[in-house]
Amino acid sequence: MARRRDNGPGGLLVVDKPAGFTSHDIVAKVRGMARTRRVGHAGTLDPMATGVLVIGTERATRLLGHLALTQKEYVATLRLGQETVTEDAEGEITAARGAETVDRQRLEAAVGAQTGPISQVPSAVSAVKVDGKRAYARVREGEEVELAARPVTVSSFRVHDVSADTAEDGTPVTDVLVSVVCSSGTYVRALARDVGAELGTGGHLTALRRTRVGPYGLDGAHTMEQLQQFVDAEEPLPVLPLGDAAAAAFARWDIDEEQARRIGNGVQLRMPRSGPGPVAVFGPGGQFVALVEEREGRAKSLAVFV
Repeated sequence: MARRRDNGPGGLLVVDKPAGFTSHDIVAKVRGMARTRRVGHAGTLDPMATGVLVIGTERATRLLGHLALTQKEYVATLRLGQETVTEDAEGEITAARGAETVDRQRLEAAVGAQTGPISQVPSAVSAVKVDGKRAYARVREGEEVELAARPVTVSSFRVHDVSADTAEDGTPVTDVLVSVVCSSGTYVRALARDVGAELGTGGHLTALRRTRVGPYGLDGAHTMEQLQQFVDAEEPLPVLPLGDAAAAAFARWDIDEEQARRIGNGVQLRMPRSGPGPVAVFGPGGQFVALVEEREGRAKSLAVFV
């Protein structure tokens, strides 16, 4: 039996997820590499999707729920002319109206209508729960699922290339390369669906690559093959230390030794106004003390690390 690796307090690992694997598959592989069960991820990527998947090990898993709420960035290909049951290329085609040509001005207008604060109906095969059960599980069992629209923000939705193509079934289609910057909870395949609906062609997603989650981008990501090389060399995985990870992702509040002791004991100290979102608290010497949020001028602890 493999000896458990000494991972210390843990940290964040930014993985460039390959296609064909679920986020849970990657977590399972990292558990084996790190030889610890204490591994999780911040925000799911579908099996078809590639790109940034933020993994936490050991105590850094306590940051993941807060990181999952940060802004995300994608590059995607929308296919106009066909609809699928999953709103992406993995699902069965349900309609093939075709889109041999698409007026660029109408396309830009349809994209513009999905930009900014919008009300979006999640995909029926999303992980949204309906009466305690995932929507995708209900769809797989043959149920018809209708989800309520919810507010999301698409900060940027840009068209970079438009090209005509022919689908495998002979349907003339138009592929649109786009980039998207959006809030947590936004479904890019739902954007493809809604742009196609606006144009009357139908649409779905054929490629999706996440390029950023909060401050963590592809420039700091490792492929699974690269991670395996660390394991083969019996070297520690290249995790971002806990304090560095928190400092990169959240606003920072530096405190003295006595304040650090009191926050560690659960005392809600007065703190500077910080605006919405978690704040990373650091004591003397840069020690990461806690993640807090301001409530009526006081620090409410979300997670304590000392």
